[in-house]
Amino acid sequence: MHERERHRIILSAVQEKSVVTIQDIAELTEASEATIRRDVAALHVQGKIRRVRGGAEAVHPPQLGNLAGRPFRVSESINIDKKRAIARAAVDLCDPGDAIIINGGTTTFQMVHFMSAHRMQVMTNSFAIAEHLVKHSKNTVTVPGGVIYREQSLILSPFDNDAIRNFYARRFFIGAQGVGPLGIMEADAQIIQSEQKLMHQADELVVMVDSSKFRRRSSLILCPLDRVSTIITDDGIQEDSARMIEDAGIKLVVASAGLQSVKEDSSSVA
Repeated sequence: MHERERHRIILSAVQEKSVVTIQDIAELTEASEATIRRDVAALHVQGKIRRVRGGAEAVHPPQLGNLAGRPFRVSESINIDKKRAIARAAVDLCDPGDAIIINGGTTTFQMVHFMSAHRMQVMTNSFAIAEHLVKHSKNTVTVPGGVIYREQSLILSPFDNDAIRNFYARRFFIGAQGVGPLGIMEADAQIIQSEQKLMHQADELVVMVDSSKFRRRSSLILCPLDRVSTIITDDGIQEDSARMIEDAGIKLVVASAGLQSVKEDSSSVA
């Protein structure tokens, strides 16, 4: 590929993603990483891009688009009692010293209220979860590098060589937009990309959804049901949904919002 064409591809890539890695560009252009580094250096000198460690970024990055789905603060209070019960049951699965991953979301966020007495190794891509655990618990908290999406309180990384691949967990806790026969569904491709990276780092996938999620559908599938180890939901789940889960060989945990068997911490919501 001619140098001029490589430069065009590099400029187009940084405008689309704001930041791209040398490896990503090498794959796009089918050129060597050494060649791409020289291209990036040349474009940097020309003022067309900025050279950064391991890649390049746009001089005038495009505005980040909003992720699909409701903003965190909007969803936080919806079905709050059910979310608390589900979160309590999720924390009950954990043992002292466990290494776990908690994906960002308003249901998974409720786990923080039952983790103040724990000392676990926690990785999370949720700014809200990380902030709360650092302030109100003794858990060790790791976050991946990336951009903070304020409305969803998520940290999403464009890089493959971030902290995620160096963290191993026993369980990965996630919420979802919907659950159906074809699998676990999400509303945004960027969120799916982040979740799939995290899934590779855990032995078990635990899905935390209130019973309304079995009646919701999305056009994007995160993973098939056979990838899921456990689903935690509330006692509003219908018989056909429970049968679907059991037929798939998934452990079903039903939490009652009326039970307060686990003492919550008294700290305020982050």
